[in-house]
Amino acid sequence: MDTPLHLIDVCIILLYFVILLFLGLFRSKKQSQSEHDYLLAGRRLSLIPFSASLVATWYGGILGVGEFTYLYGFSNWVVFGLPYYLFAILYAVFIAEKIQSKQAITIPDRFYSQYGKIPGVISAIYVMILSSPAPYILSVGIILDLIFDLGLLLSLFLSTLFSMVYIYRGGLKSVIRTDLLQFGLMFLGFIIIVVLSAKEFGGFSTLKNSLPPDHFTWRGGNSTFYILVWFFIALWTFIDPGFYQRCTAASSPATAKKGILLSIIFWGIFDFLTLSTGLYARMALPNLKDPLLAIPTFGTVILPPVAMGLFFVGLLATIMSTIDSFGFISAITFGRDIMWRVRKKKENPIKWTQIGLLVTGVISLLFAWLLPSVVDLWYAIGSVVVPGLLIPFLTTFQERKTLPGMAWMMAVPTGVSLLWFLSGVSSGGELPAYPFGIEPFYPGIIVSFIWWIIIRYKRQ
Repeated sequence: MDTPLHLIDVCIILLYFVILLFLGLFRSKKQSQSEHDYLLAGRRLSLIPFSASLVATWYGGILGVGEFTYLYGFSNWVVFGLPYYLFAILYAVFIAEKIQSKQAITIPDRFYSQYGKIPGVISAIYVMILSSPAPYILSVGIILDLIFDLGLLLSLFLSTLFSMVYIYRGGLKSVIRTDLLQFGLMFLGFIIIVVLSAKEFGGFSTLKNSLPPDHFTWRGGNSTFYILVWFFIALWTFIDPGFYQRCTAASSPATAKKGILLSIIFWGIFDFLTLSTGLYARMALPNLKDPLLAIPTFGTVILPPVAMGLFFVGLLATIMSTIDSFGFISAITFGRDIMWRVRKKKENPIKWTQIGLLVTGVISLLFAWLLPSVVDLWYAIGSVVVPGLLIPFLTTFQERKTLPGMAWMMAVPTGVSLLWFLSGVSSGGELPAYPFGIEPFYPGIIVSFIWWIIIRYKRQ
C-alpha cells in the first residue's frame, strides 16, 4: 500500500471508521421500530442535534468547494455561501415552523396529499435526483484512493458501505448520532490546517500578494450572469430534502426555526475555514493538474503526522455526514414515496425504505463511477430540477385548493431547462453555448412562473 500518510495517521483514520460504525450500529433495546421512530427519530430532535446534523449534512461537496476556490478564489463564498445564508433565513422564518407542525413526513407526501398521485410521483423522482449521494461517494472514494491507493472502484465501494451500512439498522437516529461526531471532527480538521497554514505562510496579506487579483473579486473572473444564476440555483434551499426532513423531525416548531438560524452561524465559520484552506492550496500548489484534489493534496504537503491524520478524518467526516443523510433520504423516497405508495398491498414502509437503501447504494455507486466534476453536477441538477419543483412546492404552503394541471406544471419547466442545457453542452465547444447566451435555469423557471399565473387565473 503506497500512502502519503504516516502510519499513525492511518491508525487515526481507521479508528475513526471503527467509532463511526459503533455509533451508527448501536441501538438501544428500548428503541422502537415505528415509522416515525425509524424515519424521523421519533420527532424529538432538540436544538443541538438538529443544528449539528444540518450543518454536517450541508458540506458533502467539500472537494467541489476546494476546486471552485482554487480556480476562482473569494467568488466561492459569493456562490456557495452568501445566497444560501439568505435563503436559509427565509426558510427559517417562513417555512420551518409550518413543516414541523404538519404530519407530512416527506416533500412527496405534501404533493400526494394536495395534488394527487402523479404529482406525488414526479416530486419523488425530483427529490431522488436532488438527494443522490453519488457525488459525495465519489469524493470519499477519491480521498480513500489518495490515502490507501486501493484503486478508485474499491474505494467507491468502501465509501458507500461505511457511509450507509448503519442506516439500515438505526434509521435517522443512527444518522444523527454519527453526524454529532462528524460535526466536531470536521471543524477540528479544518481549524488545524488553517492555523498551521497561517503559521507557515502568513496571513491574509500574504495571500493577497501571492494570488491572482481575480481571486479577491466577487466574480472571480466569471461573468456576472454566471454568478447570478448560482444565486437562483441557491433557491434549491427551499426544496432541499435534508432541510425538510430535519424540520419534520424537530421536537417543536420553535426548534426547527432556531435550529436553522443557529446553523447559519456555523456555516459562516466553516465557510471561512474552507475558503482559507482553498486559497492557501492555490498559493502553495499553483500548478496543480486536478483542482478537485486541491484541499486533500495540500493537506499531504503542509501537515505533519497526527495533524494530517486528524485533518483527513475531518475531511472524510465532512463528506460522509452528507452521504448517510442523502442516502437515507433517497432510500425513503424510492422505497416509501414511490414503491410503497404505488403497491396495492401496503406493507411496512420501513421494509421498503430498507430495500430503497440497497437500491440507492447500488445506483449511487454506479453513478459515482461515471461522475464528472462535482461543481458541474451541482450546476446541471440545480439548473434542470429546481425550476420544476420550486414553485409547485411553495404552493403547497399557500394554496387552499388544488391547482389544475400540477403534473404538467412540474414536468414542462424541467423539460424546457433540460433541453436548453443539452443544446448548450452538445454545441461542441470547450464551454457550453446556450441559446442566446441564456443559462438553462432561466427559461425553466420563467415557464414555471407563467404556468402558475395562468392556472391560478383559470381557477378563479
